[in-house]
Amino acid sequence: MAIPVTAARLCCLAGRTVTSLSVRHWRAVSLPTRRCYISTSTASNLQFRLDERTAHSSLDLFKKDTGVIYRMLGLDPSHVQDNPERFREWAVVFGDEKISGGRHYWEVTVKKSQEFRLGVAEALMSREDCVGTNSSSWVFGYAQRKWFTMTNNKIVPVTLVGKPDRVGILLDYEAGLLALVDTENPNIIHTIRVQFKAPLCPAFGLWDGELLTHSGLEEPEGLK
Repeated sequence: MAIPVTAARLCCLAGRTVTSLSVRHWRAVSLPTRRCYISTSTASNLQFRLDERTAHSSLDLFKKDTGVIYRMLGLDPSHVQDNPERFREWAVVFGDEKISGGRHYWEVTVKKSQEFRLGVAEALMSREDCVGTNSSSWVFGYAQRKWFTMTNNKIVPVTLVGKPDRVGILLDYEAGLLALVDTENPNIIHTIRVQFKAPLCPAFGLWDGELLTHSGLEEPEGLK
């Protein structure tokens, strides 16, 4: 099943927001060496919230920072606290937990969005990039009623009939595995294989509707 748009066009369709046009000339700021994430997780049952400091100005967090909603107009970027950890060009937000090892599982309610990306990214990924467009992020995306994987601007179609209300993400750091999981009849739909070399954060891109995250969950039985 081929996706009828190039990676570059898809990034235009699911990437820069209306508000980003006003910050084209924003000067890049180096990310600080010391970051303020809660902890570095190697245990299972990863629990995280969305990190407001990383959230693009078109994204609002809700439900105690476990959900994110896209606002087409969003906030004026000049009214958002200037923070080198914040995404200025792309509608992206990170989870507030760094992962440097272990096997972890979380779920995302996606039924109220038709254009999003879910996965992981290196904690120090450039805030001028979008998740999936560089070699520091690995995501499963949904756009134009089709699923795909994306990393380093390369799109690979994912065969999935329909769109479930909720999906799971399974990460095995040492095994180099990131998987999209069917939560209704727990099984792995598609996997991305990669050798992780740096601490990761749960990563989310959103260009309409809303997403709700569910962490601190036990991995369903039978996933390999």
